[in-house]
Order: sequence, then structure tokens, then C-alpha cells
Amino acid sequence: MKIIGKFLLVYGIVSLTALLCSEITGNSASHSVTTNHWSQTRRDSAHLLDDPNQVIHTAIVAVFAAKTYGWRGRFAVHTWLVFKRAGDDHYTRYEVVGWDPDAVIRRNYAIADGYWFGARPHLLVEYRGATAEAMIGKLNAAVNNYPYPHTYRAWPGPNSNTFIAHIAREVPQLSLNMPANAIGKDYRPLRDPIGRPPSGSGFQFSLLGVLGVNIGRQEGLEMNLLGVDLGINFFPLQLRLPFMGNIPTQRQL
Repeated sequence: MKIIGKFLLVYGIVSLTALLCSEITGNSASHSVTTNHWSQTRRDSAHLLDDPNQVIHTAIVAVFAAKTYGWRGRFAVHTWLVFKRAGDDHYTRYEVVGWDPDAVIRRNYAIADGYWFGARPHLLVEYRGATAEAMIGKLNAAVNNYPYPHTYRAWPGPNSNTFIAHIAREVPQLSLNMPANAIGKDYRPLRDPIGRPPSGSGFQFSLLGVLGVNIGRQEGLEMNLLGVDLGINFFPLQLRLPFMGNIPTQRQL
């Protein structure tokens, strides 16, 4: 019991330190907190993707993350999927939002690389050409077989990050390294606590996303307690911190 107590104490100290550092440095979700009404926040393009007409012959797959709106932005990011086939003159965007629990999966709900209610997005992964083209059919299939199309819970899930984690498991070619502050990525139902982590490669044990562990090339060694993830990744070398995400960040191409 003393070992468990010491572990929880260290976990709590590191988590609180990460929260304090995030407030000081702005390297986290905390800066998404705003006094503006959601309807007055930025939703325009962040210009992280090429004009599709200029790359019309190129297939593109990308996953974005942005700080969530309001007080929840102190804790988590929102993630979404974008792709276009070669020959398409537009991007297709998929994500989960909780405004309508009867239809949580949204297609082209917002601009492909748009600000998320005032928060600038950043790329988690981007693929182009034949590699991207080969994924798109699998990505569509993963969207269509998402197991929670009528359920949304901000904590501990299923939510937008549960959706993207599901897609990444189904399409491990994404090699997606979801940030530690993508709360909901580790959600698993009690009937299925063991499987692959969000990257699609490795081992995960998780009880409803509130207690568990991830071991994998992308996740490294990551522990989850009450949705607060803490760990270390070796390839690349990163700290995985609550509130701050993966430090340093690294986009995969």
C-alpha cells in the first residue's frame, strides 16, 4: 500500500507541475480558454493544407489536433481526420462532435484545416501520393464501422478522440502518435479491456479510459489514471504529459 501511495503522490505532483507549466508557457490546451462566445471565435482556415486545386492530382491524408473550446481546453485537445483522393478538388473531413447525440459523426462539419473555435490546429500526421491513396478506402471503412455512432461523453469517452483512435487502430499505416492530452483516446468498454493502443501497434489495457497502460512504438510506455496520461516515448524521444501533450511535438510525414 505504501508503494501505491507513493506512486499516486508522484503521479499527482507531476500532473500538477505539468498543469502549472502549461499555464506559464502556453504549450498546452489551456490557451484555448476564451471569454468570447463560441459563435464569435475563429473558424477560418489556418492554411496548413494546400489549396486542393493546386494539388488536384495528389492524394493527401492528414490528422489534426486543436485545443478544445472553453474550460475543457485546459485539459484536452480535439482531433479530426482529413483526406482527398487524387483527382478530388476538395478535402473531406470527418470527426465526432457532441452537439447532436443522435448523429455524432460529422462529415465536413468545418473547414478541413480550420481553427477549432479559436484554437489553431496542428498536424499530427500527413501522407501524400500513393501511400495516402492506399489508405483512403480503409479510412472510409473505419469511419463507417465506428462502434459508438450515437454516443458521446466528453469524459472519459467515447468522444472525438475515441473516434480518431478507433480509425488509427483500424488503419495502423497511419502510425498515429496521439498526444497524451487527447482525452478519450484510451476509452475501451469493460467487455473489451485488452487490445491495441491508438497507434494500432503494441499493447493496451484500459478500463473505460480511466485506468490503464499503453505499450507501443508510438506510445512508448504510457499510464492512464482517471484520463490523465503520463509516460515516456523513446521513438522519438518524448515526454507524454497531461495538459501539455507530447513534448517535444513531432509531425510524422
